[in-house]
Amino acid sequence: MPDELGTLPDADVVRLAQQGRELAFRELVRRYERPVFSLVFRMVRDRETAEDLAQDAFVKVLNHIDKYSPEFKFSSWLFKIANNVAIDHLRRRKLDTISMDGSPHATTASEVEASSLELVSEQESALDEMEAKELGSAIERAIAALRPEYRACIMLRHVEGRAYEEIAATLDLPLGTVKTYIHRARHELRKALEPLRQ
Repeated sequence: MPDELGTLPDADVVRLAQQGRELAFRELVRRYERPVFSLVFRMVRDRETAEDLAQDAFVKVLNHIDKYSPEFKFSSWLFKIANNVAIDHLRRRKLDTISMDGSPHATTASEVEASSLELVSEQESALDEMEAKELGSAIERAIAALRPEYRACIMLRHVEGRAYEEIAATLDLPLGTVKTYIHRARHELRKALEPLRQ
């Protein structure tokens, strides 16, 4: 049965989970635990907290799976729950930190920078790496200063690479609101990063 589940589309696995099949729910967790953790980690930037919140998100999904409607993409519904769990946590704790690097295993800008500068002298390479780190930190601080709603939209658009329509479905917002939030967030980020360009 577990092998068969692995070949089924999400919609079929969800139907089985709604019928109370524990193996089906485990299959959904297997498929989505990494993307959910990654999304939450980018919001809270703490591995332990992200693991706890990702677990909370899956508990909510399990408790409300009967309310899931197949007219929506399952992943969008799941990410909406995970995103709400992360935003609720940020509002409660006022933890305004975030990483553009994504998950803890992601390649950082400074690592990419360093690997592409192998032919340059060590001194110049170290200087470039330091500048990349400073820029990364400035971007993190700028994103951390955004309202949680703006931050969620920016993360889903520019880090997860999601389409505007999917962001709207994930965050349960009108499409126009998503576009407005992203526009305002970019404006605020440009203003915050302006001193670095001078």
